[in-house]
Amino acid sequence: MVEGKTHLRTWVDRSTRQRFAAAASEQGLSESALLKRLVEQMLAAAGTPQVGHEPPEREPRDLRVCVRLVAEDLLLLRERSAARGMPAATYASALIRAHLRSLPPLPVAEHRALKTAINELTAVGRNLNQIARIAHQEGKVTGLTRADLRAFLELCGALRDRTKALLKANADSWKLGSVRGPY
Repeated sequence: MVEGKTHLRTWVDRSTRQRFAAAASEQGLSESALLKRLVEQMLAAAGTPQVGHEPPEREPRDLRVCVRLVAEDLLLLRERSAARGMPAATYASALIRAHLRSLPPLPVAEHRALKTAINELTAVGRNLNQIARIAHQEGKVTGLTRADLRAFLELCGALRDRTKALLKANADSWKLGSVRGPY
Protein backbone atom coordinates (compact mmCIF):
# COMPACT_ATOMS: atom_id res chain seq x y z
CA MET A 1 0.00 0.00 0.00
CA VAL A 2 1.25 3.48 -0.89
CA GLU A 3 1.43 5.79 2.11
CA GLY A 4 -1.72 7.88 2.47
CA LYS A 5 -3.61 5.85 -0.13
CA THR A 6 -6.15 3.05 0.00
CA HIS A 7 -7.94 0.65 -2.36
CA LEU A 8 -11.35 1.19 -3.90
CA ARG A 9 -12.79 -2.06 -5.23
CA THR A 10 -15.94 -3.73 -6.41
CA TRP A 11 -17.17 -7.02 -7.83
CA VAL A 12 -18.34 -7.24 -11.44
CA ASP A 13 -19.15 -10.13 -13.75
CA ARG A 14 -16.46 -11.56 -16.00
CA SER A 15 -17.69 -9.94 -19.22
CA THR A 16 -17.78 -6.47 -17.58
CA ARG A 17 -14.22 -6.98 -16.36
CA GLN A 18 -13.09 -8.03 -19.85
CA ARG A 19 -14.77 -5.00 -21.46
CA PHE A 20 -13.23 -2.70 -18.85
CA ALA A 21 -9.78 -4.21 -19.46
CA ALA A 22 -10.22 -3.69 -23.20
CA ALA A 23 -11.28 -0.05 -22.67
CA ALA A 24 -8.24 0.57 -20.46
CA SER A 25 -5.97 -1.03 -23.03
CA GLU A 26 -7.40 1.12 -25.84
CA GLN A 27 -6.54 4.23 -23.81
CA GLY A 28 -3.06 2.94 -22.98
CA LEU A 29 -3.87 2.71 -19.27
CA SER A 30 -3.89 -0.01 -16.67
CA GLU A 31 -7.28 -1.02 -15.30
CA SER A 32 -6.34 0.63 -12.02
CA ALA A 33 -5.39 3.92 -13.70
CA LEU A 34 -8.61 4.00 -15.72
CA LEU A 35 -10.74 3.27 -12.66
CA LYS A 36 -8.96 6.04 -10.74
CA ARG A 37 -9.51 8.49 -13.60
CA LEU A 38 -13.22 7.62 -13.81
CA VAL A 39 -13.73 8.00 -10.04
CA GLU A 40 -11.96 11.38 -10.02
CA GLN A 41 -14.04 12.58 -13.01
CA MET A 42 -17.28 11.49 -11.36
CA LEU A 43 -16.41 13.21 -8.09
CA ALA A 44 -15.40 16.42 -9.89
CA ALA A 45 -18.62 16.42 -11.97
CA ALA A 46 -20.74 15.80 -8.85
CA GLY A 47 -19.12 18.73 -7.07
CA THR A 48 -18.26 16.53 -4.10
CA PRO A 49 -16.23 18.57 -1.59
CA GLN A 50 -12.76 17.32 -0.76
CA VAL A 51 -12.41 15.63 2.59
CA GLY A 52 -9.24 15.97 4.64
CA HIS A 53 -6.06 17.28 3.12
CA GLU A 54 -3.10 16.05 1.20
CA PRO A 55 -0.45 14.41 3.35
CA PRO A 56 2.60 16.62 3.79
CA GLU A 57 5.49 15.95 1.49
CA ARG A 58 7.99 13.57 3.00
CA GLU A 59 11.47 14.76 3.81
CA PRO A 60 14.14 13.25 1.59
CA ARG A 61 15.79 10.19 3.10
CA ASP A 62 19.22 11.73 2.85
CA LEU A 63 18.33 14.76 4.98
CA ARG A 64 21.46 15.83 6.80
CA VAL A 65 21.75 16.84 10.44
CA CYS A 66 24.94 18.40 11.76
CA VAL A 67 25.99 17.71 15.33
CA ARG A 68 28.87 19.18 17.31
CA LEU A 69 30.69 16.74 19.56
CA VAL A 70 33.36 17.29 22.14
CA ALA A 71 36.64 15.57 21.34
CA GLU A 72 36.10 12.72 23.83
CA ASP A 73 32.67 11.92 22.42
CA LEU A 74 33.98 11.99 18.87
CA LEU A 75 36.71 9.57 19.92
CA LEU A 76 34.11 7.23 21.47
CA LEU A 77 31.93 7.50 18.36
CA ARG A 78 34.82 6.54 16.11
CA GLU A 79 35.89 3.73 18.44
CA ARG A 80 32.41 2.21 18.69
CA SER A 81 31.68 2.53 15.00
CA ALA A 82 35.04 0.94 14.15
CA ALA A 83 34.32 -1.93 16.55
CA ARG A 84 31.12 -2.57 14.62
CA GLY A 85 32.74 -2.14 11.22
CA MET A 86 30.50 0.82 10.44
CA PRO A 87 31.21 4.38 9.32
CA ALA A 88 30.80 6.83 12.23
CA ALA A 89 27.87 8.63 10.55
CA THR A 90 26.04 5.35 9.91
CA TYR A 91 26.60 4.27 13.49
CA ALA A 92 25.31 7.62 14.81
CA SER A 93 22.28 7.41 12.52
CA ALA A 94 21.51 3.86 13.70
CA LEU A 95 21.84 4.93 17.31
CA ILE A 96 19.53 7.91 16.88
CA ARG A 97 16.99 5.86 14.95
CA ALA A 98 17.08 3.11 17.59
CA HIS A 99 16.50 5.65 20.36
CA LEU A 100 13.72 7.56 18.58
CA ARG A 101 11.83 4.45 17.49
CA SER A 102 12.67 2.26 20.50
CA LEU A 103 14.30 -0.31 18.20
CA PRO A 104 16.98 -2.64 19.46
CA PRO A 105 20.14 -1.65 17.57
CA LEU A 106 21.66 -4.68 15.90
CA PRO A 107 24.20 -4.06 13.13
CA VAL A 108 24.45 -6.31 10.10
CA ALA A 109 27.48 -8.31 11.28
CA GLU A 110 25.85 -9.17 14.59
CA HIS A 111 22.56 -9.99 12.90
CA ARG A 112 24.44 -12.33 10.55
CA ALA A 113 26.19 -14.00 13.52
CA LEU A 114 22.84 -14.61 15.21
CA LYS A 115 21.39 -16.08 12.01
CA THR A 116 24.39 -18.40 11.75
CA ALA A 117 23.88 -19.55 15.34
CA ILE A 118 20.20 -20.19 14.67
CA ASN A 119 21.07 -22.21 11.57
CA GLU A 120 23.57 -24.29 13.55
CA LEU A 121 21.03 -24.96 16.29
CA THR A 122 18.48 -25.93 13.65
CA ALA A 123 20.93 -28.45 12.16
CA VAL A 124 21.65 -29.91 15.61
CA GLY A 125 17.91 -30.18 16.26
CA ARG A 126 17.37 -32.05 12.98
CA ASN A 127 20.15 -34.47 13.86
CA LEU A 128 18.72 -35.10 17.32
CA ASN A 129 15.27 -35.68 15.81
CA GLN A 130 16.71 -38.29 13.42
CA ILE A 131 18.46 -40.02 16.32
CA ALA A 132 15.29 -40.01 18.41
CA ARG A 133 13.24 -41.39 15.50
CA ILE A 134 15.68 -44.29 15.05
CA ALA A 135 15.72 -44.94 18.79
CA HIS A 136 11.92 -45.15 18.86
CA GLN A 137 11.77 -47.44 15.83
CA GLU A 138 14.54 -49.83 16.79
CA GLY A 139 14.53 -49.47 20.56
CA LYS A 140 18.21 -48.52 20.53
CA VAL A 141 20.67 -46.41 18.63
CA THR A 142 23.79 -47.95 17.13
CA GLY A 143 26.91 -46.04 16.31
CA LEU A 144 26.09 -43.25 18.75
CA THR A 145 27.73 -43.07 22.13
CA ARG A 146 27.12 -41.09 25.27
CA ALA A 147 30.16 -39.06 24.28
CA ASP A 148 28.43 -38.12 21.00
CA LEU A 149 25.35 -36.97 22.91
CA ARG A 150 27.54 -35.05 25.35
CA ALA A 151 29.21 -33.35 22.37
CA PHE A 152 25.78 -32.33 21.04
CA LEU A 153 24.89 -30.89 24.43
CA GLU A 154 28.20 -29.05 24.66
CA LEU A 155 27.69 -27.60 21.19
CA CYS A 156 24.21 -26.40 22.12
CA GLY A 157 25.53 -24.88 25.33
CA ALA A 158 28.38 -23.18 23.51
CA LEU A 159 26.02 -21.71 20.92
CA ARG A 160 23.68 -20.55 23.68
CA ASP A 161 26.55 -18.94 25.59
CA ARG A 162 27.97 -17.30 22.45
CA THR A 163 24.58 -15.91 21.51
CA LYS A 164 24.05 -14.55 25.03
CA ALA A 165 27.53 -12.98 24.94
CA LEU A 166 26.80 -11.43 21.55
CA LEU A 167 23.55 -9.92 22.78
CA LYS A 168 25.22 -8.66 25.98
CA ALA A 169 28.10 -7.13 24.02
CA ASN A 170 25.58 -5.50 21.70
CA ALA A 171 23.64 -4.02 24.61
CA ASP A 172 26.81 -2.93 26.41
CA SER A 173 28.24 -1.28 23.31
CA TRP A 174 25.31 1.15 23.18
CA LYS A 175 25.99 2.28 26.74
CA LEU A 176 28.53 4.81 27.99
CA GLY A 177 32.22 4.03 27.70
CA SER A 178 34.25 2.39 25.04
CA VAL A 179 33.57 -0.82 23.25
CA ARG A 180 35.73 -3.71 24.39
CA GLY A 181 34.07 -6.97 23.61
CA PRO A 182 34.51 -10.52 22.42
CA TYR A 183 34.82 -9.45 18.77
